[in-house]
Amino acid sequence: MNNIPEVKLGLIAVSRDCFPIELSVRRRAAIAALCKGGLYECPVTVENEADMLKAVADVKAADCNALVVFLGNFGPETPETLIAKYFDGPCMFVAAAEGDGDLINGRGDAYCGMLNCSYNLAMRHLRGYIPSYPVGTAADIAAMIADFVPVARAVIGVMNLKIITFGPRPQDFFACNAPIKGLYELGVEIEENSELDLLVSYKAHAEDPRIPAVCEDMAAELGVKGNSYPKLLPRMAQFELTLLDWAEQHKGARKYVAFADKCWPAFPEQFGFEPCYVNSRLASRGIPVACEVDIYGALSEYIGACVSGDAVTLLDINNSVPASLYEAEIRGKTGYALTDTFMAFHCGNTPSCKMCADRAVKYQLIQHRLLEPAGSEPDFTRGTLEGDIAAGEITFFRLQCDSEGVLRSYIAQGEVLDVPTGSFGGIGVFAIPEMGRFYRHVLIEKHYPHHGAVAFGHYGKALFEVFRFLGVGDIAYNRPKTLPYPTENPFC
Repeated sequence: MNNIPEVKLGLIAVSRDCFPIELSVRRRAAIAALCKGGLYECPVTVENEADMLKAVADVKAADCNALVVFLGNFGPETPETLIAKYFDGPCMFVAAAEGDGDLINGRGDAYCGMLNCSYNLAMRHLRGYIPSYPVGTAADIAAMIADFVPVARAVIGVMNLKIITFGPRPQDFFACNAPIKGLYELGVEIEENSELDLLVSYKAHAEDPRIPAVCEDMAAELGVKGNSYPKLLPRMAQFELTLLDWAEQHKGARKYVAFADKCWPAFPEQFGFEPCYVNSRLASRGIPVACEVDIYGALSEYIGACVSGDAVTLLDINNSVPASLYEAEIRGKTGYALTDTFMAFHCGNTPSCKMCADRAVKYQLIQHRLLEPAGSEPDFTRGTLEGDIAAGEITFFRLQCDSEGVLRSYIAQGEVLDVPTGSFGGIGVFAIPEMGRFYRHVLIEKHYPHHGAVAFGHYGKALFEVFRFLGVGDIAYNRPKTLPYPTENPFC
């Protein structure tokens, strides 16, 4: 997944000059030993601004792209916070707990120093990642560092991301409203193109000598049962190469790319297939391709890929679970109420590695009804990857810029149930605790679109920290019964 950053952490210890510098040096070494080579230990201990410049230069020379700033004792407020200003990547600030020496010459007071550190960061309008409880032993801090890695990976990715779109958005798709102001606030670049630009590039890839190898790879991924339309593979392989080449040729000054593409109504007839399966393959490699020119959907997917280090998808929060299906398959077998469940769906963009074994390339039923003659065999509406999404833990989330230009987000952890859907598309029965209330008082109340990003696992903790670090003030979640939403009627 070379579209996802690799985090190289540096560890810088700081020391206030009226405290023993040996405390910071010894405590820093203990952390580095526990991390077993997983981070670079800067030899410069920072007591003043000159030390700060030397330390930052040292970690940059070591190719570090994220930092742990460690208060081995009280720490010097100005130099330690200026590290975040002069370093180009995310910085975590943590402090040493007492207990590894006497409380006279061996006391560091870093518990107090963290207060001054956070105060100084705020005065300078600098962002630093501070864990939930940032004071600990070497073992505690090694665990905090492990938690920081996926956060740092996502922040570095966003700082170096370009979203490439092919649009415009489908008619009446206010769900994909995307003020670019929010992207610029996050440091994300955007390149907006026409479907015609994509079509011209696609045609230029006709007879590309790489097509047979891509077809072979697709056939191996799908297997005999999943490869429903073998003759369709060259068209889809041509499109895959078109997107990959466009990403490489258009990333410009950025390192990483995500796409948000228009996929209907004109696309299938002009290109000769649906793009969904190709989109799923790129998503499995850490290059999300959001449907329906959903720019913030693409951004959300990319953040999820960085946090999880795994394939992600984008799904409609689509339809309720029929009461009959709930009674037959869910009630009594789980602790979920009917309103905790829903079906999440999209035409066929979910990576095959996250679907049940019977997934296969099929055709888009809704567009076949709309775009091809009634009763005809599917032609250009083929190309979706369909089947039930595999059971397992998920995190449903989204980062969105609303129509007023305000960044907001939501995160909800749950699971895909092992329940056959009996439906079409890439689809699954999802369960999220208190989903009914979350649906009404977050998704509807805060005017979120129907698309949500899905990470396959429970990553709420890391996503919450990523959104906080990025400056998102409104991070909603599915509240338990005991915690009402501000808009919830207390008499219901």
